[in-house]
Amino acid sequence: MTPKGSLKSVKKKNKAEEPELEPLCCCEYIDRNGEKNHMAAFLCDCQDLDEGCERWITCKSVQPETCERIMDTISDRLRIPWLRGAKKVNISIIPPLILLPIFLRVASWHFLLGVVVLTSLPVLALWYYYLTHRRKERTLFFLSLGLFSLGYMYYVFLQEVVPRGRVGPTQLALLTCGLFLILLALYRAKKNPGYLRNPASEDTSLGSHRTECLHGKGQRTKGLPGGEVPGTLSSRTLRDDQKGSSRLLAGSPMQAKEDWCAQCQLVRPARAWHCRICGICVRRMDHHCVWINGCVGECNHQAFILALSIFLLTSVYGITLTLDTICRDRSVFTALFYCPGVYADYSSALTFTCVWYSAIITAGMGYIFLIQLINISYNVTEREVQQALRQKTGRRLLCGLIVDTGQYNRGFLRNWHQFSTLGTAPSQHPAEDIV
Repeated sequence: MTPKGSLKSVKKKNKAEEPELEPLCCCEYIDRNGEKNHMAAFLCDCQDLDEGCERWITCKSVQPETCERIMDTISDRLRIPWLRGAKKVNISIIPPLILLPIFLRVASWHFLLGVVVLTSLPVLALWYYYLTHRRKERTLFFLSLGLFSLGYMYYVFLQEVVPRGRVGPTQLALLTCGLFLILLALYRAKKNPGYLRNPASEDTSLGSHRTECLHGKGQRTKGLPGGEVPGTLSSRTLRDDQKGSSRLLAGSPMQAKEDWCAQCQLVRPARAWHCRICGICVRRMDHHCVWINGCVGECNHQAFILALSIFLLTSVYGITLTLDTICRDRSVFTALFYCPGVYADYSSALTFTCVWYSAIITAGMGYIFLIQLINISYNVTEREVQQALRQKTGRRLLCGLIVDTGQYNRGFLRNWHQFSTLGTAPSQHPAEDIV
């Protein structure tokens, strides 16, 4: 046994030998190479950027690998001052903050410019979506675009519509409450959608923690060949039991292969899927939503539907108030397509352009909301719909708008009752729902 006094002296000696790291100021940070750097050196020591600029000036093609290295360097150096070191800023947040106001103000100069810009914006958004989806990358672009669009539309409403005197305090209060309810629902929708954790990995981490504690006390594990600890043995046994249980539940080798997730090392329950973008399995996964930068699953599906419904109501109400202000004595639908004299002054033109931008976003979200309502009524998820279309196992109705797999459909009322109880205490599912 080692005396406690000697142990304390050894600890003090080790602490004295360790070099103390100097605290970072608000503009300093540790870069991706592990070196101390400063925000003022943003454009310094970047050979890839120098090479890319040189090839661009001499009209030579830039290699894709060089472009990727340049973007990695920029994303690593793009930071904001913060206490105890500069914080990294995700580069995908910035484009909507800069481009959206510019595009909308350019579109308000002339009717034809408005048509071109408002047509190109959805095309560019879809192109960026497919680009990131093909690369299986998570991006904050759409979340930033959605939140900034809400804030910017509300700012234009306060600056250009409210001063005209047609909007009362009650109407403004209702619109403001709707905006805050949207943010609350989005906050709830961004929470855990129902991630499946591997109990074997948790048990392994617990076993490694116990091993560190034992070695810290100067003890050794005895009676176990190879120096293994009980935690690692139990985790290995648990993993084998999981694989065995998947085969018992599946009943066929092909089904066992589908139930077992090789990435997460766990048995997926019925209707759970592995998200390629998030890199984890989700209970009753519906889809990966870029607007919340996360999955929609068992625990946040209700909040997602609530956020969509509140957004649609608030957006339609705001569009109605705005058109009633700038195009008086006309119905909302007529004023949206025919509002003479709206481009006579810049304020009305900007407001009308923002109305059309909001209408385009509302129409897209309305389509998503309609698909979600249909899927809930037939008790299918978007992931199951896509799989049924690929395997040609689903029944298509209304030109493919409705896809009924027939596997979990229990009738309209029972389907909505099951959806209303998602995320609560686990209940007994019907025998045919168990895979």
